[in-house]
Amino acid sequence: MIDASADLKSMIQAAQAAGEGLQRRFAQLSELTVRAKNGPADLVSVADEEAEHTVRGLLASARPAYAFLGEEGGAAGGTDASRTWIVDPLDGTTNFLFACPLWGVNVALAHEGEIVAGVTYLPVLGEMYVAEQGKGAWLNGQRIQVSPRSSLIESVLACGIPFAGKPDHPLFAREMALLSERTSGIRRTGACAVDMAWVAAGRWDAYWERALNAWDLAPGVILVQEAGGTATAVDGTALDIHGNNVCVSNGAIHGTLVEQLNAVLKEENAS
Repeated sequence: MIDASADLKSMIQAAQAAGEGLQRRFAQLSELTVRAKNGPADLVSVADEEAEHTVRGLLASARPAYAFLGEEGGAAGGTDASRTWIVDPLDGTTNFLFACPLWGVNVALAHEGEIVAGVTYLPVLGEMYVAEQGKGAWLNGQRIQVSPRSSLIESVLACGIPFAGKPDHPLFAREMALLSERTSGIRRTGACAVDMAWVAAGRWDAYWERALNAWDLAPGVILVQEAGGTATAVDGTALDIHGNNVCVSNGAIHGTLVEQLNAVLKEENAS
């Protein structure tokens, strides 16, 4: 098992506590009040808010000086501005509300804008993914690594599909038309947390998505990197966690995948 720092231990505790509460709510879906957040297909419920309250309270107790960035509550400054907790209390909300088990709790720690620790907890699946800079990536106490596959044609990719209210629908259609002919398959779980963790575990060979937020992708970045993979922006440039897009892979197919995605983007921009 990873030799976890005090910060990572606090993150694990917070994710577990939020996950327990979410599992109780998951068993009571018919009683939840659901509302649209940023559009009719962008849903939120009291479960999201309760989970963020739980995580925020535990992390604030452990490190009151750290800043906080959460999906539901937004940003709050701390006296130590160099360190920020980044939290998505329920990644995969639509899955959760439709009784699909593919959802999770994301907790990350950034130092000077760089992710140095990450936790993705998938409660229904019983999977706790953790990583800390220089200490590897771990699933339920066992070290994990990205896949060894080296060509696009033998790889299975995951992606995010834009839903109503999201941009880039025509671009995504072009990406599917190109990549579906060049891979062993393309998957979509509906939760960035799941897809990035599964790249780290070698279940997927790569994952890309546009129109994301920092709390969606932050833990997955260090999970993939510590598992031996690569994380960049979709166009292959250096990743900005606030840049709203990500491409992660096992590293071996990264250049080829980015090349294909850039070719599609160039074609889309020219049309």
